[in-house]
Amino acid sequence: MKQYIVYTRVSTDDQGKSGLGLEAQQRDIDIYLEQYSVVPYEVIATFQDVLSGADDNRPELTKALALARKTGAELLVAKLDRLSRKVSFIAAIMDDKRVNLRVASMPHADKFQLHIYAALAEQERDFISARTKAALQSAKARGVKLGGLRDKTNERNKAAKAKADRFAASVLPLVQKLRDAGETLQAIADALNDAGKQSPRGGQWTATSVKRVIERA
Repeated sequence: MKQYIVYTRVSTDDQGKSGLGLEAQQRDIDIYLEQYSVVPYEVIATFQDVLSGADDNRPELTKALALARKTGAELLVAKLDRLSRKVSFIAAIMDDKRVNLRVASMPHADKFQLHIYAALAEQERDFISARTKAALQSAKARGVKLGGLRDKTNERNKAAKAKADRFAASVLPLVQKLRDAGETLQAIADALNDAGKQSPRGGQWTATSVKRVIERA
């Protein structure tokens, strides 16, 4: 039987970005397992870090890699940058002969192709960073007050936080009631979905989104 170890990662900045959140990662992983994986298969473990992609000291990834070396199961991630945004870090993993890596969004890519993709992605990020700095310098030269732009961004962030707080407060009584009854986070998510209540992002509830509501409240 084919065995997988699933690894997901989000950082604070990634939480609300399309294609990077936990729900999106799980969607891509599910698509791979349902449409591309050999059968039968088994997911023997799932690990998750909430850390920046620039931080290579990730305890859950360390555990996932150790288990992959021990069992021979494939390490399955939704996107390559969920492992790291550093080519050197990704290359080290791919050079490890005891680790079999699979990227759900590139189901047929081999290690050579993944290495090239990682290098190109790093170049693109460096260029975007340089382009952003150049745009800010140009705006400053034209007399644009950059601090004013930051103030507007802060105002939008505060408004978004207030909206999220109000939403959490509106569903908290039901969530807390189910939690007090001993229900798991996933059972609470299922109950909210069955009741037709949308998650804060307008989609399906998951155990993670229920946990966030409880923590925010």
